[in-house]
Amino acid sequence: MLGGAFNPPHVGHLLLAQESRWRLGLERVLLMVTGQAPHKEIADDPGAGVRMEMAVRAAQASEGVEASALEVERDGPSYTHLTLECLAEEHPGRELWFLLGADMAAGLGSWEDPERVVELARIGVVPRTGVRMEAVRTSLERLGAADRAEIIDMPPCGVSSTLIRERTAQGRPLRHLVPDPVVELISEKGLYR
Repeated sequence: MLGGAFNPPHVGHLLLAQESRWRLGLERVLLMVTGQAPHKEIADDPGAGVRMEMAVRAAQASEGVEASALEVERDGPSYTHLTLECLAEEHPGRELWFLLGADMAAGLGSWEDPERVVELARIGVVPRTGVRMEAVRTSLERLGAADRAEIIDMPPCGVSSTLIRERTAQGRPLRHLVPDPVVELISEKGLYR
């Protein structure tokens, strides 16, 4: 599971999904679209339904990647432990992985029920510029999950959803930064202008 607002989804998300599938031997990666963010407002949010539609279009461009509406369809804040509990019930006996950036992994201890998160899923951590991996290790050790985590080294990718929204607002091209079907949807709906 790779969670996020996907506002919008971009090649960095797909690169992480594909690299995780390969490095961790995953059958598939779910792009778990946040319904209601529990800790912060989603910037320039076109709405969960539109973000979900973009994630579906992005996933179609990558083998073994699917978009999930589980959090979008659930009422209330999108807490990771609740999502993982649902996935564990739907897929009993399957090993779950939760993929996240080092910045998020370093702060995992402050999330709602982080012990449950690491109990339900192994953790795949993507290094981020400016985040010391020692901070990630310390965070995971405090949760008793140091042996349940893997570092996912992947090619550097400087694309972010913020960058895409800024480029869109400036009328700059998005091709090769987001999958073409997502570029088309952004244009059709006049998003981020």
